[in-house]
Amino acid sequence: MTPVTAWLLRVGASCFLLLLVAGAALAASAPAVDHRMRGKADAPVTLIEYSDFTCGYCLKFFKETWPKIQARYVDTGKVRFLYKDYPRADQGPGVTAALAARCAGDQGTYWPMHDRLFAADGRLDVDSYSQHAKAIGLDQSQFRQCLRDAPHMQAIFHDRDEANSWGFHGTPGFVLMRTAQQPTTKNPAIAIPGAFPFEAFEEEIEKLLAPAGAKQK
Repeated sequence: MTPVTAWLLRVGASCFLLLLVAGAALAASAPAVDHRMRGKADAPVTLIEYSDFTCGYCLKFFKETWPKIQARYVDTGKVRFLYKDYPRADQGPGVTAALAARCAGDQGTYWPMHDRLFAADGRLDVDSYSQHAKAIGLDQSQFRQCLRDAPHMQAIFHDRDEANSWGFHGTPGFVLMRTAQQPTTKNPAIAIPGAFPFEAFEEEIEKLLAPAGAKQK
């Protein structure tokens, strides 16, 4: 057993049942999330991130770990990646940034806005959102109206509730599961509570990609 696996088992043991219960519902609903998905919809493994644009560790994952996961697993069709919101406060920049990304998603540019928000080095305000919107070619009037009307607020906090049901109470939190298989006692979903290095994700993804019954070294 590697140190990473041992750590994950220690952390995950207390919320094992939550992983099974939450996973069953999520496995059925996850394909409906399209504009916040990267990779092939039918990739064999799904990686879900619950994150906050104001979270330093989330930024660390975005800059250091995500590019390696994307290159090795997402761009090669092995993993589909779903981003979900976990604002750590009920209002403030974390919430408005999540809203700005979703408003951009309404115009088909969720990921360009997502990436610019994380690359903004903490500058999260209405003026910066407008600058990003202009840079990625959004309809400015439609974007501003979306920010004012905030039609996605309920969905944003629904994501946070979903993260809580997995046992997460901070950001970032990640869940790994086989895309076409609901979590079971024998094959549970895997919770990774924190911005672990690429090697931690690699180890768990490779296990899920291995043929059924194959022994792990």
